[in-house]
Amino acid sequence: MLPPLRPLLTLSLLALALAACESTSNVDLESRNFNVQQTSVPPGEAVASAEQITSLVRRSGPTYVTLIVSQPNKADTVTKENRKGTPVTSGSGFVVDGSGYVMTAAHVAKRVGNTVSAKAANGRVYSGEVVAVRPENDMAVIRLRGFSGKAVTPADDQCLAKGNIVYSLGRPHAQGDTARLGEFESPSFGQAVKYAGEDAKFGYPDAMVLRLSTQKGESGGPLFDQRGNLVGMVVSTLYDNAGQPLNLAHAVPSRTLAGFLCGTVQCSSQWRAVAAGGGRCAS
Repeated sequence: MLPPLRPLLTLSLLALALAACESTSNVDLESRNFNVQQTSVPPGEAVASAEQITSLVRRSGPTYVTLIVSQPNKADTVTKENRKGTPVTSGSGFVVDGSGYVMTAAHVAKRVGNTVSAKAANGRVYSGEVVAVRPENDMAVIRLRGFSGKAVTPADDQCLAKGNIVYSLGRPHAQGDTARLGEFESPSFGQAVKYAGEDAKFGYPDAMVLRLSTQKGESGGPLFDQRGNLVGMVVSTLYDNAGQPLNLAHAVPSRTLAGFLCGTVQCSSQWRAVAAGGGRCAS
């Protein structure tokens, strides 16, 4: 069963004022065709041009992967060739190390030992497994076999200010690869979030707030700033009390991702600097 993106929240109907209208265009990227969704912004505010959007997606697209996560059959072990198992979730992810490490949301990965099929930018599908999960902060690390891809460049999330342009990459269920452009709203939501139903053990203590219309299937996807640096990971969409989307999403910030990654596997100096709070903003 596919994981819900709806957190257990009580939200004011005033948040409906942030509803978006969208325009779309297509961007070719290697074997992918990204559908670009641009959230509207108030009159007079700067919006990324079509050329900027195309350049950003081309630069960051190779770091993004789509995932199908399976639970190994009882007769299988991670040392056997038969690693397919039974599919339990699908979602998005991004390369954090060129040797094959990928990050995604914990509610996508589910548990350590689950097997993964990941489609990369070159069109090939790689196999791997979940090697670490932190349910209480909705983060997971996957290791792919035989994969050598382009890794994201992490940025310090505190470089962002309200209204800054951000964009995410992901694959909504039953749709194609999608790049969503929106705005940074706040570095903090101000309260913890817990998911409902079978995903009740997953959640996060706080998150970045984005003006972005994400959908199911985009969980675990990368979030970039307007320089193409990773500032977070998309984890949920917000809804009002009537169940209508609010054009607001949550993302785990890059510093939190860095701390988890570097505490799990050997990480690069860039990731270590972000984990230590030493990320620098470009002038």
